[in-house]
Amino acid sequence: MHDHKLIKYMAILVVLPLALAYCSGDRFRYPCQDPANWEKDICKLPLCDVTRTCPELIFKGHDPRTGQNTGTPAPTMSAPAPTGVNCK
Repeated sequence: MHDHKLIKYMAILVVLPLALAYCSGDRFRYPCQDPANWEKDICKLPLCDVTRTCPELIFKGHDPRTGQNTGTPAPTMSAPAPTGVNCK
C-alpha cells in the first residue's frame, strides 16, 4: 500500500522540476542581457551606467553588440601577501 504512495511522490518530484524548466521560457537577470533590449535607452550610456547593467559591463569587457573587447579586463583575484612571523 505504501509503495503506491512512494511511487506517486517520486513521480511528482521528477515531473515538477521538469515542467517548471520547460515552462519557464527565456528569462534574463538584467534587462540588458536580452538582445532585444540592446537598442533601447535603458541599455545605452549614461542610463545603464547608473545601474551598472550596460552590456559591456554585464559581459565582463566583451561587448556582444559589436563582438569586440572594450579594453576593460575582467577583475582577477590575487593571493594576499603572506604576513606574520616565519616559524621554522
